[in-house]
Amino acid sequence: MSDTSKSAPGPEPFRVPDGDLDDLASTLAKTMAEVRQHGVILDRLGSEPAPVPAAPQPSDEAPAGTAGSEPADGPASVFILALGGEAHAVELAALNAWVNHLFLPVYGREISTTRPWCARWHEHPEAVARLHALWLAWQQLTDTEAGLSGPSTWHRDHLDQALVHLRAPDGPFAACTTSPNRPNHRVLATPAPAQSGSAT
Repeated sequence: MSDTSKSAPGPEPFRVPDGDLDDLASTLAKTMAEVRQHGVILDRLGSEPAPVPAAPQPSDEAPAGTAGSEPADGPASVFILALGGEAHAVELAALNAWVNHLFLPVYGREISTTRPWCARWHEHPEAVARLHALWLAWQQLTDTEAGLSGPSTWHRDHLDQALVHLRAPDGPFAACTTSPNRPNHRVLATPAPAQSGSAT
């Protein structure tokens, strides 16, 4: 019986030059972040959509032009303000994950009187709308199809403007936390809608 271990040597070990290790680690970290984000998106897409009512009825609470605008095959818009019921809850949960795990750790900045924030941001309709729009743009502009300048475009055209309005002293968090040591939450009253048919 012949000894094959001497006649068939194993493959040579692969060695990465020390100078390339940083690039490899950076690429791996970026890939893992993309995989995590894809997982969030897949969870959102894989959840069951809310059943579409057979005949949607107009509601006094619905803004004009939105009642009955949802086609039978799904919502006409992916914007969170156009969603209702289960679809809204699923989208808000996915947005919450993005805000807590990416947006705040990277772009949160310190809370101050000139940059208020509210830990209960999901109770502020304007903040939800602005953060959701920002997240939708982030998903589009950080995709590989957006090209290499996509993230820069997202920062310039979306993030910078959103932060100006979200964290403004008179923005949606104006009555909320201005000091991390004294948390506060209050949703400011908005103008009452005009009553239709009451003016003569």
